[in-house]
Amino acid sequence: MQQDLIARARTWLAEDPDPETREELAGLIDAGDLDALADRFAGTLQFGTAGLRGELGAGPMRMNRSVVIRAAAGLAAYLLAHGHAGGLVVIGYDARYKSADFARDTAAVMTGAGLRAAVLPRPLPTPVLAYAVRHLGAVAGVEVTASHNPPRDNGYKVYLGDGSQIVPPADTGVAAAIAAVGPLDGVPRPESGWEVLGEEVEAAYLARTDAVLTPGSPRTARTVYTAMHGVGTPVLTAAFARAGFPEPVLVAEQAEPDPAFPTVAFPNPEEPGAMDLAFATARRARPDLVIANDPDADRCAVAVPDASAEGGWRMLRGDEVGALLAAHLVDRGVSGVLAASIVSSSLLGRIAEKAGLGYEETLTGFKWVARVDGLRYGYEEALGYCVDPEGVRDKDGITAALLVAELASVLKEQGRTLLDLLDDLALAHGLHATDQLSVRVEDLSVIADAMRRLRENPPAVLGGLPVTSAEDLSQGTDLLPPTDGLRYRLTGARVIVRPSGTEPKLKCYLEVVVPVPDAAGLPAARERAAAVLATIKRDLSAAAGLGRPL
Repeated sequence: MQQDLIARARTWLAEDPDPETREELAGLIDAGDLDALADRFAGTLQFGTAGLRGELGAGPMRMNRSVVIRAAAGLAAYLLAHGHAGGLVVIGYDARYKSADFARDTAAVMTGAGLRAAVLPRPLPTPVLAYAVRHLGAVAGVEVTASHNPPRDNGYKVYLGDGSQIVPPADTGVAAAIAAVGPLDGVPRPESGWEVLGEEVEAAYLARTDAVLTPGSPRTARTVYTAMHGVGTPVLTAAFARAGFPEPVLVAEQAEPDPAFPTVAFPNPEEPGAMDLAFATARRARPDLVIANDPDADRCAVAVPDASAEGGWRMLRGDEVGALLAAHLVDRGVSGVLAASIVSSSLLGRIAEKAGLGYEETLTGFKWVARVDGLRYGYEEALGYCVDPEGVRDKDGITAALLVAELASVLKEQGRTLLDLLDDLALAHGLHATDQLSVRVEDLSVIADAMRRLRENPPAVLGGLPVTSAEDLSQGTDLLPPTDGLRYRLTGARVIVRPSGTEPKLKCYLEVVVPVPDAAGLPAARERAAAVLATIKRDLSAAAGLGRPL
């Protein structure tokens, strides 16, 4: 066993093209660090509907140039097998460690396989790549990014020619082609032959952002903006300037790309502390809004002044922003279908129904939301919004920020705020309050054990509310394909439990709906909803064997 492990490590070392990971792996072999080697050679990173994502380092269980070259070779083989010889593959990348290297390797592999490759000119937001796939008529796109994961992670996201992320069976087809790749010295990787794109794709994307706004609409909202050490600043500020909004006040410490993400524990606006610098800037600048993108700028977080909140600013939940944008689009008279993932609030369905619009629920992830027929607007509670599906069939934190700023400007002219509009929605449809129990683990078996425990002993009562139905989503439903998840319907509430597809987390999504008789009843409804959510969280944590919730 020990000799086999060392032999596999030496074989990997011999074909690793990266001096950094070669040095790392050679050091582990020389030191006889069998635990570290076993961790890196316990299997291979699995290519799925989220592509690849993992910690940087040597070996098949890490993100590195060897793994990326194999992934690119498998994708190229898949494209060739599906009749795309000579087709264009466009490649984008963020500012994380190794992203530019992985993009260059991908371009070389595609070129060597007889495909055409074009690389975006520098680190740019993921939605620019998603836009470029359709704009350039590509047969596929690759974005090298780990989104809002920790600094030591990177990832590899694949789009097909329709501009949407891959879904089954394409993901399993690509995975099989990756598994069939032989030794790396058999993968042609020329030194040149691909195109490095100029500024024209970003310019075309920026021109398209105008489409999300109403001609002549108010553009007065003042914002504080943070790129969270990512790539969003130049594109968002250019989009705001084109649209005629006041220039955003930047959170200076987080405005420039930095793969170390030095000011945050996790570069995700939803994580505790991530917005502290933005709020400090807002208390000085006194804007109407705080807007944050995650590092690859496909997500958009929004915060608003709130005298009752600690520090005077309150982060809106993704579900709240999702409902606000839907209400704004409905008020503008849009047509088409509204869509949200099953873990998002049911409020969008009520908004669509009252407006006479179609509504669909999908599995988690924009790979599903963006594929809804006739989609006009889709969102997911994890700060993802698709407000221009004809331009970008994915979540887009830049165009979402523009639309939020437009809505805030319209309300500002009326002497109102986003919080006032949320009150209106609660009065019209009931207070839809959401929360999340999210457990980050070191040992993935904790997640598997929790899911097994809930499947074997589904709770009958949560938060004092009877569970009226318990669905194992791994079996699929009439409307949804199978996925690893559980859904509980309660009287006036809903709970969904699922492992995260991109991080070592178990995620539980909670929603409570409380009727609101009139404006005077809003405070009591909020207190009632908060109390029920807290008790559901406590009971669910106990049922899953996770101890007391944080």
